Amino acid sequence: MNEVLLTVSGQIDPHVEDQVKCGDRPEPDYLRMARVFHADLVDYKAAKIKSGAIGKILEIIGGKNLSLAWTCYLLRHKYRVIFTDGEQVGIPLAFLLKYANHRSRPFHFMISHILSVGKKMILLDQLGLCSHIDIFFVYSSWQKSFIENRWKISSNRVVYTPFMVDTDFFSPEQAHSEIAMNLAWNGKPLICAVGLEFRDYPTLIEAVRGMDIQVVIAAASPWSKRRDSTQGQQIPENVTIQRFTQYELRDLYAASNFLVMPLYPVNFQAGVTAILEAMSMGKAVVCSRIPGQTDVVVDNETGVYISPGDSSILREVIKNLLNQPFTIEKMGYSGRERVLNVMSLDCYVNRLNNYVQAAIKV
Repeated sequence: MNEVLLTVSGQIDPHVEDQVKCGDRPEPDYLRMARVFHADLVDYKAAKIKSGAIGKILEIIGGKNLSLAWTCYLLRHKYRVIFTDGEQVGIPLAFLLKYANHRSRPFHFMISHILSVGKKMILLDQLGLCSHIDIFFVYSSWQKSFIENRWKISSNRVVYTPFMVDTDFFSPEQAHSEIAMNLAWNGKPLICAVGLEFRDYPTLIEAVRGMDIQVVIAAASPWSKRRDSTQGQQIPENVTIQRFTQYELRDLYAASNFLVMPLYPVNFQAGVTAILEAMSMGKAVVCSRIPGQTDVVVDNETGVYISPGDSSILREVIKNLLNQPFTIEKMGYSGRERVLNVMSLDCYVNRLNNYVQAAIKV
């Protein structure tokens, strides 16, 4: 038995390790974390088996994440650290750890994507659950400041850690040149935009309307439930909307001149996965400057920040960059170096492991 329990808010594909070894997909963070932390994994399938009759009732009442939290609670005496992969599991676990009758508990570390929303704030405010979350790991400096100020939590308990990308999978050397060339259909400049979460695709579509370029919008996400903002738009001839596997997405990045990440104003790291994937592929990034997305792109070094919602400014930036191939190549190189040094999967997991191992030694 290991000393760390790590949650996975989903069902682990039994073939995932083989897919990673074959190069068909990037390595999921939870696999690397489990290996480096020496952690046991518990996903929806495992929770269904381990949670018992109460877990089944809780799943009916509150969904699979509540059942997953209950499973962690049942297993709490077997571990020194329980590491929850998001507040959807971490908040109900904090409630159970605080209000259930017990004398001791494991350390509880929680990835915190966004706590500045109504229901989560109410729960943390009214129930005082912050006391049973030992470390909040956040991906946005805005979220770090918000959590510290609202709940008067010391800065050493709210840890900003940059997000990550598998730089071995998303590497320029791994792109399949023939597929990438096929994406550049007619030799015109190609820019891409990727993902669903709070993407302002109407602004991008308006910005590129009538331009002599190709634009590919990969409006899909493996986890987001947000509406595709391209729906209901008049799509110009130079814009293609298409779904890609992660394997195909790598070739789209390789074929593109750069990535555009148009975002609606939100205070968490919307778009971070695609931004890091593109940077890892050596591509410059044009990104909306919103409160939650200011930590990844270095302005005029790895990309360009623009005002959100302004199609005319976005159009001018796209034109200017396409006229400066050396600049975007240099930005792409700098982006790849930044990811390798700060935001690779190795960097991410090793940073978190420092906290895990320190807790185990207490």
